[in-house]
Amino acid sequence: MSEHENRARDDRRGGRDRRPGGDRRNAKGHERNRRARTERTFSSAAPSGRTRRADPARLAAFETLRAVSEEGAYGNLVLPKAVRAHRLDRRDAGFATELAYGALRWQGTWDAVLARCVDRPLADLDGAVLDALRLGTHQLLAMRVPDHAALDQTVGLVRAVVGAGPGGLVNAVLRKVAARDLGAWIAELSTDVADETARLGLAHAHPAWAVRALRQALVAHGRTGTEIEALLGADNDAPVVNLVALPGLGDLAEALDTGAEPGGLVPDSALSSGGDLHRLSSVRAGGVRVQDAGSQLVARALAAAGDGDAEGERWLDLCAGPGGKAALLAALAARRGAHLTANEVAPHRAELVRQALRPVPSHAWTVRTGDGRDAHELLGGRTAEEAGFDRVLVDAPCTGLGALRRRPESRWRRSPRDLAELGPLQRELLEAALDVTRPGGTVAYATCSPHAAETLAVVQDVLGRRRDVELVDALGPARAAALPGSLAGDRDPSRPWEGPAGPATVQLWPHVHGTDAMFLALLRRR
Repeated sequence: MSEHENRARDDRRGGRDRRPGGDRRNAKGHERNRRARTERTFSSAAPSGRTRRADPARLAAFETLRAVSEEGAYGNLVLPKAVRAHRLDRRDAGFATELAYGALRWQGTWDAVLARCVDRPLADLDGAVLDALRLGTHQLLAMRVPDHAALDQTVGLVRAVVGAGPGGLVNAVLRKVAARDLGAWIAELSTDVADETARLGLAHAHPAWAVRALRQALVAHGRTGTEIEALLGADNDAPVVNLVALPGLGDLAEALDTGAEPGGLVPDSALSSGGDLHRLSSVRAGGVRVQDAGSQLVARALAAAGDGDAEGERWLDLCAGPGGKAALLAALAARRGAHLTANEVAPHRAELVRQALRPVPSHAWTVRTGDGRDAHELLGGRTAEEAGFDRVLVDAPCTGLGALRRRPESRWRRSPRDLAELGPLQRELLEAALDVTRPGGTVAYATCSPHAAETLAVVQDVLGRRRDVELVDALGPARAAALPGSLAGDRDPSRPWEGPAGPATVQLWPHVHGTDAMFLALLRRR
């Protein structure tokens, strides 16, 4: 239901007294509101007349938050299904997307606000009520939703989905939230925070540890820590949907005809304003896929590395799930006479890889389910010299600090402990990839995190342990894979490894390139 309809409905249900004389009693003689009309902020409808149903767009957002909270789901996977299930049109789908992703993205800040407005620890609240309060708070403080509509619709959602009991609590809490705007709330919350990093975290909805890590990452990759607020702001921008047309298989014409614009970083890409992209036949067929332009660049850079002749080569995607980069690599391999093996440890994710690869001719790819650290099994008992791979992608599991725009809940799930757990795995996967690479072959190590502990430190440690491996320049292949001039000047993503003339690694940034913060290093087996 649109906000115009909400306001009209409020009027119909007594939100404004239109009777002569201003009598505030209804047809049954009950007084609806004892306060003076000039004091009113919200709908003055009697409790019996307030909304008792869930608006479909808000319900889709609520179901997304519940799946994230209760099942550990990812919002970007749950919400599109909810949008389709509730048959939302483009406008309502956009509202549900802004509400769900925004509430997930700002959860830490909204919880700090709610803690000031609730008379008990938030952990003692019913999980469904807390998620509804987060949705209401986001509408009040961060969206262009009238206060009365945010309150009335959130109470109605709770009554319809949870029950009538918590409605009074939700009503009272959201009235307290609405007493200040976002700036005033940030100022008040900041009075209890002495550390500038923590204040930035409150103002930009990032945990303090992530703010600190991202500032350090900017410096480590050759930029300046003064960019931190621009980076945090970019993390909170609603991401534009990136599309890729698989080379030789997909066509962006349909997407462009429906409002998408050509991408500015890599060829065969487009930027879409969103909506349900499954309505496009090209997306349903699989030739056009949703994929961040940074991920597209990583796959294309590996294909562009080394010499141009790939006929008969064997390519490997060691950590292929859910299949986005594998599909692009397989399409590139098919055009160049190469064959891709896509490896994924989790069976259900391996099935997602198969689905992603189906548009690509079957002779160009194979899917294996297995631990990437056991990649030597792919050689069938032979040596890397005899049966090694020519190009290997290691898109390593990481904290995902570079993809917070698209995975808004990740910032509240991750902690510094994850770095200690993931570090050994990242090193083992990179070593396993090098072990199955033929002499002269290339390994691309990539992460969707700019954290130095997951990027530069991993590469440095592996290079220090092996004499059969050398770092090669990643900037040249990245520029060859990108559109002309898109990685020049202030958009240069390179960090020289050993002096200005040394080989460079590549680090993309949301506030500079409009992509996830993808890292790329290229290593060659001597």
